[in-house]
Amino acid sequence: MARITLPDGSWVAPEALATVSRELEEMPTADVVSWALQSFGPNLVLASSLGAEDMVLLDLWHRTGQPIEVFCLDTGLLFYETYALITEVERRYQISVTRVRPSLTVAQQATTIGPNLWTQDPDQCCTMRKVLPLQAHLKQYQAWMTGIRRDQTAFRRHAPLLSWDNNHHGLVKINPLVNWSFLEVFQYLQTHEVPYNPLHDLGYPSLGCQPCTCPVSDGEDPRAGRWQGKEKTECGLHL
Repeated sequence: MARITLPDGSWVAPEALATVSRELEEMPTADVVSWALQSFGPNLVLASSLGAEDMVLLDLWHRTGQPIEVFCLDTGLLFYETYALITEVERRYQISVTRVRPSLTVAQQATTIGPNLWTQDPDQCCTMRKVLPLQAHLKQYQAWMTGIRRDQTAFRRHAPLLSWDNNHHGLVKINPLVNWSFLEVFQYLQTHEVPYNPLHDLGYPSLGCQPCTCPVSDGEDPRAGRWQGKEKTECGLHL
């Protein structure tokens, strides 16, 4: 199992990450991002759905001056606004966002399995269009960074800032924004004039594929608009 280099040059085994995670939670988020880059360098990648949290992380990474490695899971079913934001991000930050796509197009999936699989079996659809492409893409890295926050769902309530993601990927997972609120996320975006998906202003706190994402009402769970009418709240990327 790989060892992890800390900023002071020492090493830590994955089983000791819980201690490091607690120490990192005492640091400013910008310093956590810098620590991650210093520790993993080009072997670190940001997984982005182009949501508000991911835009904060992208901007924090950009401010370090280090080359940015970022990808999105292009399911072929994203909102027009999400695709437009990808283009804006590439122009503003002068980077290339890697589009990670599933093995089948939406049309091929409809022909092979049946139309509108997201309606009939959303778990299978998420596995094919998100989880499997993610697993394949992460094999080339030692660590990945995500915008998970603890107040997003009950499942994420105890998410650590740093952990060994052995369930699916066998690498380090870093969640620098775990203790941020949605308000803090938007305060950062506005303070630093970071572009974000305009759907957030139309009642979409959580963004996914267009057929499976609806706006939510004031006071509703932030992910109530995902897979509306079903018990499903996670696509499987963070399980």
